[in-house]
This record gives sequence, C-alpha cells and structure tokens, in this order.
Amino acid sequence: MKVKFRRGTIVRKIRYVTLVLCIAVSVLGGATGAWAEEKAKGTANSGNAGGAAAELAPGARSAILMDASTGTVIYEKNSHDKLPPASITKIMTMLLTVEALDEGKLQLTDKVRTSEYAASMGGSQIFLEPGEEMTVDDMLKGIAMASGNDASVAMAEKIAGSESAFVDLMNQRAQDLGLKDTHFANCNGLPAANHYSSAHDIAVISRELLKHEQIIKYTGSYQDYLRKDSTKPFWLVNTNKLVRFYTGADGLKTGYTSEAKFCLSATAARDGLRAVAVVLGEPNTKTRNSEVSAMFDYLFSQYKLHTIHKAGDTIGTVRIEKGVKSQLPLVAKEDYSVLLRKGVTQEGIRHELVLNEQVKAPVAEGQTVGKLVVYQGNDVLKEYELKAGETIPKAGWWKLFKRATGAMFTKD
Repeated sequence: MKVKFRRGTIVRKIRYVTLVLCIAVSVLGGATGAWAEEKAKGTANSGNAGGAAAELAPGARSAILMDASTGTVIYEKNSHDKLPPASITKIMTMLLTVEALDEGKLQLTDKVRTSEYAASMGGSQIFLEPGEEMTVDDMLKGIAMASGNDASVAMAEKIAGSESAFVDLMNQRAQDLGLKDTHFANCNGLPAANHYSSAHDIAVISRELLKHEQIIKYTGSYQDYLRKDSTKPFWLVNTNKLVRFYTGADGLKTGYTSEAKFCLSATAARDGLRAVAVVLGEPNTKTRNSEVSAMFDYLFSQYKLHTIHKAGDTIGTVRIEKGVKSQLPLVAKEDYSVLLRKGVTQEGIRHELVLNEQVKAPVAEGQTVGKLVVYQGNDVLKEYELKAGETIPKAGWWKLFKRATGAMFTKD
C-alpha cells in the first residue's frame, strides 16, 4: 500500500522542525552565554596584567585587587556595586586633610577645636570633649588608627567650616577623580541615606591617598597615644590588625556597620610592589583579614614591575608656540611602569612619546601636553598623561620678533 503525502504538509512539517531547532539553539546559546558570564565574575582581570586567578575573596560581597603604582586591576568581584562603605569613608576625609597640608592651608601643629556636634558622634571615637583642642597631627592619628568619628567631624569643620561644606568637597573630589559609584552624605561613614561607594572607587581614592607618603606614618602605626602628657592618656590601637600581622602592610582603613558588615581597604608593599585590596560586606574580621592577605599573597607571588622611566627622568621636550620659552622639558613626576606576570618575557615592550600637535602659550603648570604610551607588540599596556611642570606665559611681540628674525639668520 502506498502512502501519499501532500506537498504542503511536508513543507509545513519541515518549517516546524526548523523552528523548534532554532529555538533550542537560541535557548542553549543564551544559557551558555549566561554561564560564561557568571563564571567570569570574581576572576582576575585578564587584561594588561594577563592571566587569571581563582576566587580570591569568596566571603566578600564586593572586592578588588589593584597595583598601586600603575592602577592595574588584578582581580575584581562586583567591584562597581554601590554599597555602604562604613568607616572606609574616612579615606576621603584623610585625603582632603593631607591635600590641605600639602597646599599649606593647614599645618600639623595647628589646633583643631571640638564642637558640640563633633563631640556628639557615636560609634568609634577618641572621646573628644566639647571645646577640647588637639593638633592636626593628633586628629589624623585618631582618624587613621582609632577610626574616630568625632575626630573626623572636628577635622571636617576645621577645613571647611562645617561638615556639610566638607561633604561637598568630598563629593567634588570624587567627581574630579572620575568616580561614578560614589556619593557621600557625611565624613565618617555612619549610616545615612544616599551614602554609598564601591570597591573600585574606594581603591581609586586609596591609591590617590597613597601618593601622599606621610599618611603611612598614621595608617601604618599599630599603637600610639593621645593626650600622652595629660591626666587622661588615651591608648590608640590600630583597628587594622594586618599592619602588625602581615609583612609589608601599612594601611589603610577598616570599617563596620550592621548594614555594611566588615569592610577593609588595605595596602602593603613588598619587593618594589605596592598593592591595594578592598573588600566590602565580609561576614567577620577573621575572614576579612584572611581574604585580604590572600589577595596580597597572590599579587606579590605572581607579578613584577617593569619600569619605563623613573621619577625625575627627562623623557623629552615639547615645542611651545609663542611662549617666553620655546621648549618645555618633560620630566617624569613619578615612576612610569607596567605590571607584568612573573615569567612573562619583557621582549617587545616599547614606549612612544605622543605630544599634542599644537601647544600654544600661555601654558599652565599641570596642563596636559601629551602622553607616554607603553606597548607590548601592538597592544597598549599603559598610557601616562604628560603634564607641564611649569607655567610658560605668552611672549610679547618684541621677543617674538627677535626670535623670528634671529631664526632667519641662523645657519644650519
């Protein structure tokens, strides 16, 4: 017996099977992509530094490991999640304080008076009394080591007149640093609405603070005294126990609230490398310290710095049009380096000076005039902005005239 099929029925069946297969492939492909994306979370950055690490901070809600010298991210986990930063907030408070010192707006010996409001702060404190005065030096000890909420507010009022005005400065500084995940509502990290940051942003602020080497005097000390010569000396013990128990650790700031859980932005230096590790939302101090130690161990054991130029090196000159000086030497203000995996050859690493096409006077000190680009093969490893080291005013017409006429009669 012969079975006959209509041509239209066969076509419809083929179309149906094709549709089912397409849907299956799409679903499986989406599942595979989601699985791959999920697997990618919490692994090391495979960009400039190369390679990948296992999960380094399984207990943290958010984490990041960064090389302080180059800013290279080695590892990150939910690093841009906006979370309550607790007392890690004080890293920005300390940054504005040391910047004010560097700018001459403050002296370490200046007296800071404690207001009623500053003395009323709860949580971690150095028990300032209303009207009590301490030097900026002692206030920094109280902030860095004891996480004093009262000291933070007193310092904020000294710098800006009020805490709210100081918080405006904090948010402006965060904007200047290009931070997208941060908004401050106070200067000490006590729970407040609209007060948040991220592991990434905290690492950037920490790296900026570390450019001021004097801060290590405070964050790296394990114990000290306040009111030492008074009838009520106050013994300070650093809340960051890594400065005592991890070789090379010398900062920066711990944090805890019931909402934020246990947080830490830590730094350690060893063998020419400086690491910054940030963990947020850890379940307890033991896990927090253990995971940060593991992050440090990973960086120090797996990476090395390759220096292109050292601070103070003259790396080129840029021509200034119509300036009182026609040439501006470009001097490295810091070490220009790239982070490499140990065992990775340095062959093929080169650098190139890329100057702005036209740099016309007047030129302001700090004005960007070009960049230093570091390559490995054809891949860009790092870019450093090059800035003018001095101000160059515009030349007057007579100087320009003499320069032009002089050039006409200069022999080759």
